[in-house]
Amino acid sequence: MLGRDDLTVTCFLPCRKGSERVPRKNIRPIGDKPYGLLQIKLEQLFATKLIDRVILSTNDEEIIEYAKKLEASKLDIRLRDDALASSSTSTDELIQYAGSQIEAGHILWTHVTSPFLTATLYDAMIEKYLAQLECGYDSLMSVNELRGFIWDESRPVNYDRSVEKWPRTQTLSPLYEINSGVFLAPAEVYQLSGDRIGDRPYKYVLDKIQGFDIDWEEDFLMADAMLSAGICET
Repeated sequence: MLGRDDLTVTCFLPCRKGSERVPRKNIRPIGDKPYGLLQIKLEQLFATKLIDRVILSTNDEEIIEYAKKLEASKLDIRLRDDALASSSTSTDELIQYAGSQIEAGHILWTHVTSPFLTATLYDAMIEKYLAQLECGYDSLMSVNELRGFIWDESRPVNYDRSVEKWPRTQTLSPLYEINSGVFLAPAEVYQLSGDRIGDRPYKYVLDKIQGFDIDWEEDFLMADAMLSAGICET
């Protein structure tokens, strides 16, 4: 079984310089955190019990300067070449790079843009992942469960209007949206298939707060408001 012999969990945290949709997204102050989403994420990852190492992959001098001030034995700062940190860099290219940086054990890929994934939740997902490896799954990804009236350009995709025009949403078969909060897989998956999930990923459902992703300016403002009001735990 892939990854069974080495239970080391290494977090890969990509943090490139620049953001087209949210300026200085990674390190812009948010809530009471002067170093923003990066500060929140590193505090969460350092507080976990099951993550052995955190590789911060960045080409941002400001991020590197901040990270070097932290006294954290788990932290491993890796300078990423600008050629692998541009807006045109594909996720597939970054996955190949991550696989070259982490040769053994298990890789937990996460983003600073998921600010409400707590240390406790990270540990719970790792525990679930390791348990599901024994049940035939080969990886884990966090998802949002969708139970609504979902259409493509011309028709419903998750219910049949010829049977019932407006079924109760509780009776609909769920669809799953990958929220990019967490991907967990053995390092061999990256190296052998160039992917961050295997052929049979376990879907770990997050609630709407846990799965909240900051992709646009309005997302950042909503997260800032929730953090400032003390509504959400980090």
